Amino acid sequence: MKTLKELLYKVSTEGVFGSTLVTISSISFDSRDIKKNSLYVAKKGINLDGNDYIKISIEKGALAIVCDKLPEELIEGITYIIVNDTPKALGILASNFYDNPSEKLNLIGITGTNGKTSVAFCLYQLFTTHSLRCGLISTVKIKYLDREFHNSRTTPDIITTNKLLNEMVKEDVNFCFMEVSSHGITQDRIYGLSFKAGVFTNLTHDHLDYHGNFKNYRDTKKQFFDNLPHSAFALTNIDDKNGSFMLLNTKAKKYTYATKFHADYMAKILECQFSGMLLKIQNHEVWSSLLGHFNSQNLLAVFAIADLFKIPTLNILKYISKLTSADGRFQSFQTKENITIVVDYAHTPDALKNILKTINSIRTHNEILYLIIGCGGNRDKQKRPLMGKIATDLCDKVIFTSDNPRDEDPSQIISQMIEGVEAENYKKFIKVTLRDEAIALAGELSKKGDIVVIAGKGHERYQEINGKRHPFNDIEVAHKIFLNTE
Repeated sequence: MKTLKELLYKVSTEGVFGSTLVTISSISFDSRDIKKNSLYVAKKGINLDGNDYIKISIEKGALAIVCDKLPEELIEGITYIIVNDTPKALGILASNFYDNPSEKLNLIGITGTNGKTSVAFCLYQLFTTHSLRCGLISTVKIKYLDREFHNSRTTPDIITTNKLLNEMVKEDVNFCFMEVSSHGITQDRIYGLSFKAGVFTNLTHDHLDYHGNFKNYRDTKKQFFDNLPHSAFALTNIDDKNGSFMLLNTKAKKYTYATKFHADYMAKILECQFSGMLLKIQNHEVWSSLLGHFNSQNLLAVFAIADLFKIPTLNILKYISKLTSADGRFQSFQTKENITIVVDYAHTPDALKNILKTINSIRTHNEILYLIIGCGGNRDKQKRPLMGKIATDLCDKVIFTSDNPRDEDPSQIISQMIEGVEAENYKKFIKVTLRDEAIALAGELSKKGDIVVIAGKGHERYQEINGKRHPFNDIEVAHKIFLNTE
């Protein structure tokens, strides 16, 4: 518990009405979570305005209200704090409430369209193997020491993040690796956090429904690096044309990595097969069970971060050779008929192209490459025809199906994907709306030696249809169909 005066440290206020000496027991921006002696932050969301829930919050026990405009009715005994920017104020308040935990450990943020989860997960594995106490905040899971939780969004809200970091600090965690999404940046879900390092992986077509255009999406990512302090360092992938742009105004120390250009950290694929690949990183050879050019970049970023935090080179190489992929990231298994099944989260044009190009570079081409793919509803419609074109250009047989249709008609989403299919590829695809039926059809069609890729949902354990989440996991369904498991 803290006094309101303590919580307001560094918060830019426009006015204070009432006492700041009241003791606050909890903080929330959701009126449903308000308890006795809480501080309620009336934050505006995409669809709701927190100002509309001030009265309800007071009725539930809120002692103080942070808002951007004074309510018409002021209730005696309640303190009102007026601020210009409630999301930013919330970031500082949350950090203060939990004793600014991000300043007490090494918080490393990873941002980019693709690769965030893989880099964060591999860093967590490597640093933990090096006997460091680590935490992970990622799309797949939240994890520290022996505790593990599922995560509902890539970057949690700022109160949840500070609470998690505070728990980690209490457990003497040294490092936390955190995925930083563009939504998290623009919605100030990382505001007030103190990062020791920032990593940029790449930038490709995604979330344009939210950001409006690619420039806005790019500039949002750049804000993360603009706000890094002098004491931090920024590591960026200059194979991506946006990599150097991310560093333009940052105050942090600058480092680069690349597989195509000269950089501070460089890597090259020497050999690649389904069992793994041989890499040369900074003139050292290392074997990895991870595959593909995109993973060579991810592993190079991991090497660079470990090196910048002074882990000995030989240890880094030894640990890299033992790294495994995150759930739903090029997760593969084989059937007794020697059919290879690959489950991957690839849900952007670039990610899909990367995984299919990797498989095509390794396969014999005497087998059939099947792809099961859909696109999410209520999201970036511009990418649907692009996904349809890439799928049918790079595969022998494509089964277009449902992903997370949300509030849209899945058959309409599939039709929009098919708009991108070239005329010469029309014989390549089949439409099967229900995802489990699509995977089952691939099970019926595939023969000895074939490859089946199930893309788009990866680690997700649900399918979102008409506002409800139904249990569904690609890996479990694939095991049931191809391995006859229950």
